[in-house]
Amino acid sequence: MPNPDLSVRRYREADLDAVIAVFQRAVRETAARDYDPVQIAAWSTVDRTRWRERRGSRPTWVAVRHGMVVGFSDLEPDGHLDMMFVDPGHQGAGIASRLLATVESAAREGGLLHLFTEASRTARPFFERRGFQLVAEQQVELRGATLTNFRMRKLL
Repeated sequence: MPNPDLSVRRYREADLDAVIAVFQRAVRETAARDYDPVQIAAWSTVDRTRWRERRGSRPTWVAVRHGMVVGFSDLEPDGHLDMMFVDPGHQGAGIASRLLATVESAAREGGLLHLFTEASRTARPFFERRGFQLVAEQQVELRGATLTNFRMRKLL
C-alpha cells in the first residue's frame, strides 16, 4: 500500500544540505554496524562543492516525508546507481523501495537494459531482495581506509 505521507521528486539545488545530512547520518548510524570507525569516518567525509557538482550532473531524486528530505538516489547515463541512502530515523517505511522504483522507471524510459551498483554490506540484502545479482566482492580504498562493497547488477 502506498504511503500517502511519502513523495519522490527531482532533486533541487536547495536540497544539497538535506541530502548531505541524510548521507552522513545513514553512514554514521546505519552502516556503522557493518564497518569500523575508521572506515565510517573516511566514508562519511563530504566535499560540499563536489557533491553539488555530482548532484547536478545526473538525475537525482529525493524522498520527502512530512515536508522533510528523508532519502535520495541517483542514476548515471550508463545505468549506474551510484547512491541510495535513507535517513536512519525513517527506515522501514518503504523509502528505499520507492526510490529504487523511481530509478528503475527512469532507466527503462531511458532505454537502459540493466542497472548496476556497488552496494555496501549494509545495503546488499536490500538489493538482493529486489532482484540484483552479485557480480563481485570488491575492496575499495577511500581516504586511507579499505572498505568492502559488492558490485551488483539487475536486468530490467
